[in-house]
Amino acid sequence: MELKELSGVGPKTEEMLHKLHIYTVEDLVEYYPFRYETLALSDWALVQHGDKVTLTGIVETLPNCYRFRGKMDRMTFQLNTGTGFFQISIFNRGFMKRHLTIGKEVTVRGKIDLLHNRITASDLWLSKLEKEQMMCVYHKVEGITTKQLQKLIDQALIKIKDVPDYIPSTLSEQYHFLSKRQSIEVLHHPEEKTSLKKALLRTKYEELFVYMLKMNLLKRQKHHQKGLSRTCSFEDVSDFIHALPFSLTSDQEKAVTSIYNDLTSPYQMNRLLQGDVGSGKTIVAIIAMYMNALSGYQSALMAPTEILAHQHYQNIKKLFKDQFEVALLTGSLTKKEKKEIYQKLETGKIDVLIGTHALISEEVTYHNLGLVITDEQHRFGVNQRSRLKEKGVAPDILYMSATPIPRTYALTLYGDMDVSSIHTMPSGRKPVKTVLKKNQEMKEVLSFMFKELKEGRQAYVVAPLIEDNEENQMENVEVLEKKFKRAFGAHFQVASLHGKMKEEEKKQIMEDFKENKIQVLISTTVIEVGVDVKNATVMVIFDAYRFGLSQLHQLRGRVGRNDLPSTCILMSDLEKERLDILTKTTDGFKISEEDFRLRGSGDLFGVRQSGDLSFKVANIKQDFNILLKAKEDSEAYLHTEEFKHNMDSGAYPFLQTLSQLD
Repeated sequence: MELKELSGVGPKTEEMLHKLHIYTVEDLVEYYPFRYETLALSDWALVQHGDKVTLTGIVETLPNCYRFRGKMDRMTFQLNTGTGFFQISIFNRGFMKRHLTIGKEVTVRGKIDLLHNRITASDLWLSKLEKEQMMCVYHKVEGITTKQLQKLIDQALIKIKDVPDYIPSTLSEQYHFLSKRQSIEVLHHPEEKTSLKKALLRTKYEELFVYMLKMNLLKRQKHHQKGLSRTCSFEDVSDFIHALPFSLTSDQEKAVTSIYNDLTSPYQMNRLLQGDVGSGKTIVAIIAMYMNALSGYQSALMAPTEILAHQHYQNIKKLFKDQFEVALLTGSLTKKEKKEIYQKLETGKIDVLIGTHALISEEVTYHNLGLVITDEQHRFGVNQRSRLKEKGVAPDILYMSATPIPRTYALTLYGDMDVSSIHTMPSGRKPVKTVLKKNQEMKEVLSFMFKELKEGRQAYVVAPLIEDNEENQMENVEVLEKKFKRAFGAHFQVASLHGKMKEEEKKQIMEDFKENKIQVLISTTVIEVGVDVKNATVMVIFDAYRFGLSQLHQLRGRVGRNDLPSTCILMSDLEKERLDILTKTTDGFKISEEDFRLRGSGDLFGVRQSGDLSFKVANIKQDFNILLKAKEDSEAYLHTEEFKHNMDSGAYPFLQTLSQLD
């Protein structure tokens, strides 16, 4: 139903509502408050100077209104509260002046100044507060008031008789839920806390149930989606594994077995391979590509940076020797070099292609793409991952992530995928010692670095994170480079790396660092992903409080990639308690759980880009127990006659667009 069918909605109001993502009358009905406040009179005996108070009283003087800065105004009047007379000041309420007659009973809320008998009010109501009231707080835009919004919502509630209810009747009865209509009424007009709590629980459950129903149905469909037919001997795979210069851990072996079963099954693989920094995910992916090549199919591995793509290329080339053709495709190649790769790829002369976003450019055509791998999958948008998949006909999919997610979260948030987790670290790896230092302890830090550098080791220095401002990051890198050159330049080579550099320049600096031609590398978080320099034993991260725990854990994973004792130093005068978690554990799964608790899922998993987790009332972090219950219930519901009936009757239109979640 169109908004213009409501009284009081003209073109201007409609434009304001659009800014709130309200486009229909149905949208208005489900535009819920984001917060509720309890309005109760303050106990005068407990009021102290500077408190925020809510008081009722009688208007003693006609209000004065002063206009300034164009549309802004300040209104003042005297209020008799029964305990004294107070000068009330309130901004941008000039339109209420005509209602404030002498003797009018009103309620004000604001900050009290007992020394001068003043109240700077934030809210003003034209009636006496008789009893405790619950108030709805909506997100608004300039040009539309809460009162207008509530009037429109009330009109919409009258117009919309039937609201679609997506919770199966059996579950509604089992949990004694309010009806959908009752819940909506309560959410917009709460009278007491018990019914509001019930309405919120029911609404959260429905949102999470719908989400998990989508995910579980999608997973079921994918498990029955026909894939490529492969013949691949596990003996040949075992020979390759035994020839490796190291042994696989038990978790790596389990992941390899799961992937082998996926690749040789008649159904398409859709697997997330997650593991801590340095846990050995890459070798598992390489073994998967080996299996795929043995079966006569091509593999594509997409990395988020050229540095990492180049590193993967060198490692895979070394391990595959001359058995299979491996190529590297990045944006910095010449036209001639790219053209040669395109031709070889299309004719099937290339078995494994490693690269960045260049892998999904229009010119790239695969002969028979059988396996698609995305490294650090959360760094790619949904569309980028889909475009790579579309380069083949039902290729198997393997996502890799070094931001480990506790298994319960992973099974839920990546509900449409199978999950392989690598917890055990390769033998010989020593845990990285992490210490927290204040800026005033910098001399101590420099002294420690100097000692390590004298031993022939290398160090990373990470510049502070400044969101969405590459220019400032570059400046920070340059400032730190000057400081460290003053400290170490006479004895050691210091260089910097940042996003403004050309790819060739970045690659050269990383090569020089790998070869120990550079001993101290000042960088932004570009070194976070996958860079492997075994001789680096020190990392210093400035303004560590600006980073999430999982990102700091990722960064420190750049050191300790050998059997040498390694140290990560977090420089920060702020958020000591939060950062202290990193000094106590090197378990990325525990750290991500803490990050999840502190920061929520969006920051941690990059899920915001897909839009799948944008709920109106539910919150993944706070309502995780409800989510787990909704997951369990939706899985069971998929096998019921009630689900089949509801699907046939078109009760779940959102399930018709499941491809958008892929």
